[in-house]
Amino acid sequence: MAECHPVGFQWVMEAKARGAKIIHVDPRFTRTSAVSHVHAALRAGSDIAFLGGLINHVLSEGKDFREYVLAYTNAAAILREDFQDTEDLDGVFSGYDPEKRQYDMTTWEYEGAPTVPAAGSTDPERPGEPGSESQHGGEEHQQTARADTYGSGGAAVAAKPKTDETLQHPRCVYQVLKRHFARYTPELVADVCGLPVEQFREIAEAVTANSGRDRTTAWVYSVGWTHHTVGAQYIRTASILQTLLGNIGRPGGGILALRGHASIQGSTDIPTLFNLLPGYIPMPHAHQHQSLDEFVAADAGKTGFWGNMRSYAVSLLKSYWGDSAQPGNDFRFDYLPRLTGDHGTYATVQKQIEGECKGYFLVGENPAVGSANGKFQRLGLANLDWLVVRDLQLIESATFWKDGPEVETGELKPEEIGTEVFFLPAAAHTEKDGSFTNTQRLLQWHHKAVEPPGDARSDLWFYYHLGRLIRERVGDDPRDAPIRDLTWSYPVEGPTDDPSAESVLAEINGHGPDGPLSAYTQLKDDGSTACGCWIYCGVRADGKNQAANRQPRTEQDWVAKGWAWAWPANRRILYNRASADPDGKPWSERKKLLSWDAEQGKWVGPDVPDFEPTKAPDHEPPEGAKAQDALGGRDPFIMQTDGKAWLYVPAGLADGPLPTHYEPFESPVENALYSQQESPTRQTLESPSNPYNPARSEVYPYVFTTYRLTEHHTAGGMSRTLPYLSELQPEFFCEVSPALAAERGLENGGWATIISARTAIEARVLVTERVKPLKVRGRTIHQIGLPYHWGPNGLTRGDAANDLLSIVMDPNVHIQESKAATCDIRPGRRPRGAALPAMVEEYRRRADG
Repeated sequence: MAECHPVGFQWVMEAKARGAKIIHVDPRFTRTSAVSHVHAALRAGSDIAFLGGLINHVLSEGKDFREYVLAYTNAAAILREDFQDTEDLDGVFSGYDPEKRQYDMTTWEYEGAPTVPAAGSTDPERPGEPGSESQHGGEEHQQTARADTYGSGGAAVAAKPKTDETLQHPRCVYQVLKRHFARYTPELVADVCGLPVEQFREIAEAVTANSGRDRTTAWVYSVGWTHHTVGAQYIRTASILQTLLGNIGRPGGGILALRGHASIQGSTDIPTLFNLLPGYIPMPHAHQHQSLDEFVAADAGKTGFWGNMRSYAVSLLKSYWGDSAQPGNDFRFDYLPRLTGDHGTYATVQKQIEGECKGYFLVGENPAVGSANGKFQRLGLANLDWLVVRDLQLIESATFWKDGPEVETGELKPEEIGTEVFFLPAAAHTEKDGSFTNTQRLLQWHHKAVEPPGDARSDLWFYYHLGRLIRERVGDDPRDAPIRDLTWSYPVEGPTDDPSAESVLAEINGHGPDGPLSAYTQLKDDGSTACGCWIYCGVRADGKNQAANRQPRTEQDWVAKGWAWAWPANRRILYNRASADPDGKPWSERKKLLSWDAEQGKWVGPDVPDFEPTKAPDHEPPEGAKAQDALGGRDPFIMQTDGKAWLYVPAGLADGPLPTHYEPFESPVENALYSQQESPTRQTLESPSNPYNPARSEVYPYVFTTYRLTEHHTAGGMSRTLPYLSELQPEFFCEVSPALAAERGLENGGWATIISARTAIEARVLVTERVKPLKVRGRTIHQIGLPYHWGPNGLTRGDAANDLLSIVMDPNVHIQESKAATCDIRPGRRPRGAALPAMVEEYRRRADG
């Protein structure tokens, strides 16, 4: 965090100054480690074993916050008799189909409470349905779980499950959890992660001692957890731990997802993701969601605030199509695009290579350097008809056709590449109005400081005027009606006719008959309200830009509601009803946030209640109640259909109801728990341009992990062109331990060649104790650290670390495994020209032999 998110890290240092204990879990010793009380060096890709060990410690030692767990989680829910765990089936859950590499989740359900399928229908003849062939290089895309099509409330459970409040029933979630994690002992953690038993016990004691009624512990993670084939389950494991300890919804607790840069949170809220609409409304699927009512019936929970999905969806459709969206035409639901399968980044590049995708926009992305398997990316770009690149600099993804690595090796020839590249200079954030949404869900408005230079334009300018020109060119064909009917009129301002960012914010906030809306609870499903993103409703309450609030800290309390605006409703801690006990009293004075004031008949405290403000703790919902009315006064997790935190997930995840340790797809060791080596539902991409290293290969014996540096930014387009930053980190390098340097003959400051089945790259050698050998599965495992900022353009140039990576993904969110892979390393510079692919091919032959 100190290295990658230094501005936010100031608050960690503030906490340390007040006596907080800082524990850093990372394969490398970094700037964060240097100021932490404990640095736990673990093997890249082994975090579920580590976190699972902590869960086992909590459960086996009876250190869970039992009153919290009983009241606010699904610990007491009883599972079906036919559910089988990985402990029963040697590494897979019941319902697994090894041919399709998919799960039928039926047996995961609660007893007597079936789960509503997100897809609505399960007709195998329909494209994109479970059982259909949505192909990825000969392998079916993970469709059965529909993990990426549920809204923010997750899967809907149709009825209340049978429960055992004593938590003794062998099939209750609590007991299933205990059995599942029982083998994650300190000794197993040491064996899998390389962490000494004594250090693990120290961490386990610190975490549990600092959790409970009077104290809370927070976990902070970034892409070190997400970039794995089981990345979603990494976060699930932390969620289980934090829920057992009562660290969710309470001050000083929670799980903080540090994002890649200033507004990555905003890019998922107002999504750049293919499978979501604004506010985490799932994108409808082709041939399944024929009407708005079918869509809502399939994907909305009947209880909890997600039960109002129809209001959120209708208001969004009114925002898109205005007066054209009427009850009689289903509010133009038929105008929405439909999914036909996986349209993520890597699936799209596959279609480029296969000739199906002809045009591509790159906006603030540099896949030739920043994505896994850079060669795969460049081959895709080289097979396009046209490519539009909007960036601050001529990045590698704009110049690949003339100076990419494949041009040097002769695998691509500029005169044979037909891609027409349009480079359009982009405005920097200081040259445009807008908002950043950070990891706290905090919208902070930034005002334009200067006009952009020359032809540089904002993203808002580009998309608005592109849309305007397209609308001017469409004719009367009925298929163009969705474009003609769009509400696409914003006031423009300034010398470049930039659309008003404030007017876009107003559209996102939404309006009703009486003007701007103040809260998403005002949204209606009858077409009387329009809102571009329901979770952002209220950011312009009273017609004022609340994101621009800048009340000094000396003028407000510690919750700081007067600084900017946090979605939803400007609350700073989600699920903060859980900060009070079931009767509405604070768990302790020390951790007081919200409490129930019986005299006033409402919840009071410094934060905005994440709960209906006048719903009493003893409220019991009437039979047949819907949406939020179906939740009781002791159900704090209001987006869930049952109002509970889920220790166990009865539906909605493609790879299992509980986290399980699997080895990374490319691993030097065997799985210590099961014969099932890697995630059985991993998403692979079979292509000659995406070869994999065999697991446990002696040809690729070392682990490498990628990371970022403070001095450079992501794929380097914003930093490698600046002389002062380039001077601070002037060359691409690899970090290796003294032991590995001795084993391979590497010299500090010299050159090394790192090889995988994809390619070989060269880097300067940094011999350092910061990356130490680990004892794993009875052998010494060496790890190599590679910053991923470099490429062939800019003032400081070098090979791209991500060229080494393969494309293998998490089946829930399609994120690549880029934090744990295998390689070989040897001294000296890599071959040039045709000798480079020849050497890589020779390695492949040896590995396959």
